[in-house]
Amino acid sequence: MRRSFDLTFLALQVPLDFAALMLAALAAYTLRFSAAFIEIRPILTAIPFARYLTTSIIFSAIFVGIFAIAGLYQRRERRAWEEFGRVIVSCTAGVMILIATVFFQRDFTTSRFIILALWSLSILFVEIVRLLLRVIRHSLLRARLGHRTIAIIGKGKAAIALADLFASNPVLGYTVARRFPSWNEASKTDLEKLLKDRAIDEVLLADPMISKEDAVELIAITEARNVTFKYLADLFAASFTNISVTTNGGIPIIEVKRTPLEGWGRIFKRLFDFIVSLILIILLSPVMILIALAIKFTSKGPVFYSKRSDGTPLQRIGEDGVPFNYFKFRTMKVGADKLHLDPAFMKEYGSHRAGPLMKIRRDPRVTSVGRFLRAWSLDELPELFLVLKGDVSLVGPRPHLPEEVKLYKPHHRRVLSIKPGITGMAQISGRADLDFEDEVKLDTWYIEHWSPGLDIWILLKTPFVVATRRGAY
Repeated sequence: MRRSFDLTFLALQVPLDFAALMLAALAAYTLRFSAAFIEIRPILTAIPFARYLTTSIIFSAIFVGIFAIAGLYQRRERRAWEEFGRVIVSCTAGVMILIATVFFQRDFTTSRFIILALWSLSILFVEIVRLLLRVIRHSLLRARLGHRTIAIIGKGKAAIALADLFASNPVLGYTVARRFPSWNEASKTDLEKLLKDRAIDEVLLADPMISKEDAVELIAITEARNVTFKYLADLFAASFTNISVTTNGGIPIIEVKRTPLEGWGRIFKRLFDFIVSLILIILLSPVMILIALAIKFTSKGPVFYSKRSDGTPLQRIGEDGVPFNYFKFRTMKVGADKLHLDPAFMKEYGSHRAGPLMKIRRDPRVTSVGRFLRAWSLDELPELFLVLKGDVSLVGPRPHLPEEVKLYKPHHRRVLSIKPGITGMAQISGRADLDFEDEVKLDTWYIEHWSPGLDIWILLKTPFVVATRRGAY
């Protein structure tokens, strides 16, 4: 049965995580007291192994508790990169608790190296264990072990696509036992026989046009046999991926959520943006000074592009459509922002991109230094100050000009539901090579599926994308 298969792997995660955390603690201790490391940094205060082992057991249990709070033991399987992000956040939270405990106990003899090693090794070992467990599980599913057998009712494109998807992707864990084109007396008789013989574990209704009476009858049949019943959302429900159900006076009310980025998620994202942007500003300040000097000595005009040719502040559209003052390193000649309004200029060079966002290949308005800065996305470094201020996030949709936003279609405005970002799904998926509609789809997906792990993954991938210079003009 698939249920016992899933529960087995779910139950294995807790002891394996605990074992990985203990192994990380022992490895950190071994590294610190190894002969090679002692030669580099002599031991000032010895740490008794028995006391260290006891502390490691306690904190490994605390880490496992944090993992549970972070949703790492939910039955629903997440993508590997999303799970990795949650592991990083959870291990970081656990180490913060450890540091706080050391501080309040005034135990300042605790090795800082051991704490840092514990943090990195715990992430590494837990992720290795989880990846191995994932590989084993997927191997068994590919061999069609642990599959749930399912009956699909429906003859539309969705029903056929699902049947093909389950057949071609055994890792999903479903084997289609039967597909009934429609719900009638014959299919009802066949389904009841399958249920009686325990030949199927789930029934999936993929016909949104089925009558209410037939749907109620089908649900009653599955409930009588204690079999899981699922159904495809109708056309209206399929328009929303984030919903929550509350009850008022016993009446269920469905709320359509724009994004999971609410509550503590929003608080975490703001704190993360503030801390990381502050660190990056400090680390990259020498680079920004060199860029400023290069711009000043190679072309006429200010270092920063913060005002239009008519002297009005340069603005971008932020969260909820609210404009904010924007600036970055100047990469164009002074007065270049007026040329895109010149019909002769646009006729000669034009925009290679469909949609309201204009992109010009081999743009003659760009300076030589500006072309280099754009290729490596260095012109956007001042945006870190906007992140620190709170107008922009590290990760999010690109901030667009007010005149571009005016040309948005209704579904384009979905990208204004959160703060814009320095990088995002579109930036790591093609940058300027993407059509505007594709960019909106990627940003909308990000908005609907936001998580701390997703932000971390995008940030880690951004430097590699920039290094390839794909889609940079």
